[in-house]
Amino acid sequence: MVLYPGSFDPVTNGHLDIIQRACRLFDRVLVAVSTQVDKRPLFSLEERLEMLREVTAPLRRQVEVEAFDGLLVHYAVNRGAKAVIRGIRAVTDFDYEFQMSLMNRRLCEELETVFLVPAEAYTYLSSSLVKEVAGLGGSVTGLVPSQVERKLEEKLASERDRRKQSGGCRDG
Repeated sequence: MVLYPGSFDPVTNGHLDIIQRACRLFDRVLVAVSTQVDKRPLFSLEERLEMLREVTAPLRRQVEVEAFDGLLVHYAVNRGAKAVIRGIRAVTDFDYEFQMSLMNRRLCEELETVFLVPAEAYTYLSSSLVKEVAGLGGSVTGLVPSQVERKLEEKLASERDRRKQSGGCRDG
């Protein structure tokens, strides 16, 4: 089994591309959604899990989705994963992911990291960019699955309504 960890806030077509590529290489892919997110996520953990399960349903024989907390290496060992999949879009991704893979290896030398490159169409794509574009009223059609696009529109509309009802001011 291979582990594909991330925050998936929201899941993009780039993430799905990596999941599909991982399915060609491994019998089982465990998509692990981190409960520890540095930035405040737009979607709750439950929403992210639900979206991932929905968009990976056609791959359900190979793909499992669940949440994880704590160190990735501990989770991987507990679940019996032999490797971790990481998507690399650009040199900047590689630098960060290389450092993380070396730290993971230091913590658990049996756990390998496999870097996968997404399809060219997704090399610039990130969840952060999708949220920014959608939040500013731009189209994210083709960047996220259609189900995710609808949920993103609903979530952003409810956030706007909430701000309007509170007088446009944010807490804090």
